Amino acid sequence: MTLPKFDYIAAGSLEEASGLASQHAENAMLMAGGTDIIVLMKDRALTDVKTVIDLKKIPDLEKLEFVEGDGLHVGALTKLFAIQTSSVVKEKMPAVADAAHYVASAQVRRKGTMAGNICNASPSADTAPILISMGAVVKTYSKDGGREIPVGEFFTGVKKTVLEKEKGEIVTEIVIPELKSQEGSAYFKHSVRKAMDLAIIGVAAWIKMDGKKVADCRITMGGVGITPLRAFNAEKLLKGQEITEDLLEKAGVAASQECSPISDVRASAEYRADMVRVYTKRAVKKALETMKA
Repeated sequence: MTLPKFDYIAAGSLEEASGLASQHAENAMLMAGGTDIIVLMKDRALTDVKTVIDLKKIPDLEKLEFVEGDGLHVGALTKLFAIQTSSVVKEKMPAVADAAHYVASAQVRRKGTMAGNICNASPSADTAPILISMGAVVKTYSKDGGREIPVGEFFTGVKKTVLEKEKGEIVTEIVIPELKSQEGSAYFKHSVRKAMDLAIIGVAAWIKMDGKKVADCRITMGGVGITPLRAFNAEKLLKGQEITEDLLEKAGVAASQECSPISDVRASAEYRADMVRVYTKRAVKKALETMKA
């Protein structure tokens, strides 16, 4: 199927892109990698898009920098493949590299971006759960000067975010806090095939230990609600406790009862809920295994 007619503009600066996005508001779409928008436009799933604003020529948006004592700074144009293959990311934040690796195919990851993955706001987005669990923040630019938004507050529904289109708000950077001593994280995706398929479910965990007891933790589930969901009851069960197989099972069950999955051609709601139980246990275990000394 051919693309519908639209106006294409390659913005040369954030100011220009923001101004254009604000001017065209609901009929404009920002493009970083283009791996989602082009497909959706071909499929006529974005019939209201009349203007595509390409961000690729804007300088300083493609960066991947780890700052000691701060964290990982991921520019809005940084490719998922660069994150997946970065030796620094794999050493400092292996769960982030894993999540990037899980997105679609190698071809898509060479074009697609982490910022695009979350701005697309699919409930099954692979990078969203680990970003939420690790307390990542999205930085934006707009005519009001921009803001910092916790990724946990970024999504409002299917394909919907808190970005203010009328102000031309643009994601410029994602900042993922550094893992400190006695902290670990993990992300697991369950799908029919390892490549290409959307996640049937995904579970991310971040954990902080105080000796043998859990000082704090965050568990985030993808693909089982209209947005990624925190498993707050499962987290409460773990906090202040020593990790045992019985406790992990109880946390997994709690997480499965907190999600709101649907049945579709890929899996039933019941199957998704049970896989949340299984993968919650695996994610917490893996987070403990990768914990920094």
